[in-house]
Amino acid sequence: MLSLHQLTCFLATYEHGSLTAAAQALGYAQPSVSEQIRALEKSLDVQLFRRVGRGVVPTTVADTLRPHAERVLAEVEEARQAVASVRSFETGTIRFGMFGIARLYAGAGLIADVLARYPGVNVELVGQNSTAVAEDLRRGRLEAAMLAVSSVNADGLTVTPVAREELVYISADPAHLATPVTPHRLSLATLVMPETTWAEVDSTRTTLRQMLAETGRNPRSKIEVEDIETAVELVGMGLADSVIPRGAADQLLPRLAPNAGVVALRPRQFDTFAVVHRTGAVLSPAARLMIELATERIRSVAEPINRR
Repeated sequence: MLSLHQLTCFLATYEHGSLTAAAQALGYAQPSVSEQIRALEKSLDVQLFRRVGRGVVPTTVADTLRPHAERVLAEVEEARQAVASVRSFETGTIRFGMFGIARLYAGAGLIADVLARYPGVNVELVGQNSTAVAEDLRRGRLEAAMLAVSSVNADGLTVTPVAREELVYISADPAHLATPVTPHRLSLATLVMPETTWAEVDSTRTTLRQMLAETGRNPRSKIEVEDIETAVELVGMGLADSVIPRGAADQLLPRLAPNAGVVALRPRQFDTFAVVHRTGAVLSPAARLMIELATERIRSVAEPINRR
């Protein structure tokens, strides 16, 4: 019966043209390689090599066998790697990139989903801002991420939108909430905005700048802060208004600014969440799992975008 050991010795002999050289390449004794070749020839009832001087030359039968032997050994190696990947997956570390306020949408729940399936893994959710995470993707530090795509340069990345979230205007002043906020009103508003480090590329600010393009003005920030929670607290104090995703408003206003309310923008504006990975990358089982679970989580709290 054919064995993987026989095929390994056969290919080494075919490549090196010598039983001695094949043995040296494989780290075997030369008689062991000779024995494997004889056993293979006996199993197939053919002659695979002819002796010429100190070496051997393949027969026509050997030429025919070679690609099949290569394919068999390659598939065995792929199987080994697949098993090793799953084993590593079940006990290793999963790293996945997320947009800055993912903690309000999918953070703890996503980790719980992963650990429910693979309790032996370590989980790392990485990212303070979508732009920074996208750069980690390009540099190969991450395989995949869930990002706010309006702030991502897609060069070299595959971007697949999965959900969108409406941006809403929040204020503690009832007069500011009486009607939807137009570009002109927004251009005159006194705002507190989070993500000050990423002000130039933050997805919400990018969307608002596009909305205000017709007015020739940019959103005016009276107060700049890093985290969205601080911005919401300041809105509750009546010190400024803000624009944040509706899901964040639903979670944070009751706790941090119970006297504040929300109103839509006119025209309505959205942040879009998308799965992002390097174009052409072969994703590992861990990355595919995180994409699946993160997509489920995001679509459960934001408006799904169905691919056609």
